[in-house]
Amino acid sequence: MEHNALESAKAIHARNTFFIIGIILVAFNLRPAITSVGPLVGSIRDDLGITNGAAGLLTTIPLIAFAVLSPLAPKMGNRYGNEAAVFGGLVVLFAGMIVRSFGSTVGLFLGTVMIGIGIAVSNVLLPGIVKKKFPERVGLMTSVYSTAMGMLAGTASGLSIPLSEGLGLGWRNALLFWAVLAILALFLWLPQIHWKEGRAPRQTGNAAGGFLLRSPLAWQVTFFMGFQSFLFYSSIAWIPEILQADGLNAATAGWMLFLMQIAGLPATFMAPALADKFADQRWIVAVLGVVYIVGLIGLLNGGGIFWIILWMTFIGIGQGASVGLALAFFGLRTRSAEHASALSGMAQSIGYLLAAFGPILFGFLYDQTHSWTMTIISFIAACVLMTAFGLGAGRNKYVEMEADERE
Repeated sequence: MEHNALESAKAIHARNTFFIIGIILVAFNLRPAITSVGPLVGSIRDDLGITNGAAGLLTTIPLIAFAVLSPLAPKMGNRYGNEAAVFGGLVVLFAGMIVRSFGSTVGLFLGTVMIGIGIAVSNVLLPGIVKKKFPERVGLMTSVYSTAMGMLAGTASGLSIPLSEGLGLGWRNALLFWAVLAILALFLWLPQIHWKEGRAPRQTGNAAGGFLLRSPLAWQVTFFMGFQSFLFYSSIAWIPEILQADGLNAATAGWMLFLMQIAGLPATFMAPALADKFADQRWIVAVLGVVYIVGLIGLLNGGGIFWIILWMTFIGIGQGASVGLALAFFGLRTRSAEHASALSGMAQSIGYLLAAFGPILFGFLYDQTHSWTMTIISFIAACVLMTAFGLGAGRNKYVEMEADERE
């Protein structure tokens, strides 16, 4: 009997380990197809003869796809099963990378749309999968996959030029290189699929997650997610230009952007792991908000290279902690996997809509003022709002409690 119990425990441990590896591989695919594009935009533009405006859409389109698809992903998960829906998203992502690299200009944009659709599904459903599979370790598992996501995001942007020019692969093959990760993820995720037969029963009320739109806590989580996305994608787009205006050359400004992303990785891991240990996460929000704002104020004041390194490190820590905590809130503020997915869909839809307009807004602001001062001040204001909403989202409450109180 003891031998059978030991064998059963070993089998469960092996399945969980394989499942965690699968989650990490899925997370590896959630950013490289996007972050690898930025350094290659000039090559793509010159090769295909498209305008700068059209080239800029290559990074905006996936964010718009995230915003549009995020509310629909939980419905796909309810109908087919979350694991099966994620597998389908990976298939669409892989197909999109093929179409983008080997098609004409039309194929370039069609493939980009497919990539956005494929990533959006996993973006939304992973928090629900984590909530269901590891209900007592939501923060720790969020730390694992969000750190994996951030690590590959920075790596992909850093390797684009070496792959394209250093190895002579050209922009098409440099972008296609990351399809290898999609193949590995498909292979490792296939055993996790549990198909739902037929159409899932229609749900109403709390079961469907429709009450979230009437939940103040859900909106606080949503706007915390929204403003951290808004800040991240806006800073990715414009901080190199801000640093060059402050006297750095283009190469050094690029390395500062890389430093910002790398500095955020430990915070991306630590914030959700710490959140798991405390019922109330407001103190974590307050600390990351102060660090983030100090970095942005430092960026406003500029200084020599030592100070710029320090400010970029602070900004990176604030960004890393905020994205990790935002993802953790989907599971920590809900009682079920279904509601975690629904809250994830709501928050990421609005969050990525804000993120899509951020770079455009700040580009327009610079065109009007010919100065980055108002842009950085706007960054600081957005960070203050993010922190305020985070203090609400960090309370020891569940969105279901608010629905129960109204009934």
